[in-house]
Amino acid sequence: MNDTLNDLSKPGLINFGKVGSSALGYITVAEKLPFEIKRVYWTYYAPHEVMRGNHAHKELRQIIFALGGVINFELEGVDGSKYHYMLESPEVGLYIPKLYWRTMKFSHNAVLLCLASEEYVEDDYIREYSEFLNWRP
Repeated sequence: MNDTLNDLSKPGLINFGKVGSSALGYITVAEKLPFEIKRVYWTYYAPHEVMRGNHAHKELRQIIFALGGVINFELEGVDGSKYHYMLESPEVGLYIPKLYWRTMKFSHNAVLLCLASEEYVEDDYIREYSEFLNWRP
């Protein structure tokens, strides 16, 4: 893993690299992660005109991949910092720490894979943007 993250309190890209060739295909391995994986999920067939996400997490951290297609992310921290990322290569993951509001837009036939630090807990979600703006950890 080519870890480009220096501060795990901020989002960033991680290039996991790939092994193989265009003649035989590639493999990417996710190891030495900044958290233990407790949940894995994938999202697909998301209409490209729909904005998804619109939430933040109180504790959950994630590494998200675009296994196919392109996924655009807009992230905002509780401190007001803003980031834009475009995922378009399956060997690059986006690390999202806790307390980042996210919105995402999928290209046609994009597939998102998420490695999550926690099991699903509804109380971990902040679903109202006004609540997020006033959040005090």
